[in-house]
Amino acid sequence: MRILVVEDQDSIRRMIEALVQARGYDVTAVASGTKALDVAMTNPPHLVLLDLNLPGQFDGFEVCRRLRADPQTASIPVVIISALDDQESRNRATEAGATSYYTKPFSPIALLKEIERLKNLTGAS
Repeated sequence: MRILVVEDQDSIRRMIEALVQARGYDVTAVASGTKALDVAMTNPPHLVLLDLNLPGQFDGFEVCRRLRADPQTASIPVVIISALDDQESRNRATEAGATSYYTKPFSPIALLKEIERLKNLTGAS
């Protein structure tokens, strides 16, 4: 199962990458929305773990919207992992097409369970 991790903070990105790789998943980790869209369009992942506060042209909301708008990536589950814990951000993420929403700090075990749940739903190997 290919997982795309999109997180601009190096320490958090490396932690998520290590956590997910330790479970045997193939992980690509990027630090910007632009790079995330490039990777997703070139080699679509089975799952995206997406921060909302990203530097540059595309924040996480826009990345999610663009993934949903493209037929090649429209059905990929998008799990938000964000420090934004307000209802407006949650609503905006849902409207953009997010599958689920976790706030930082998040439970690594809960995140791994969510990945397994989505893996089983999508039939990704």
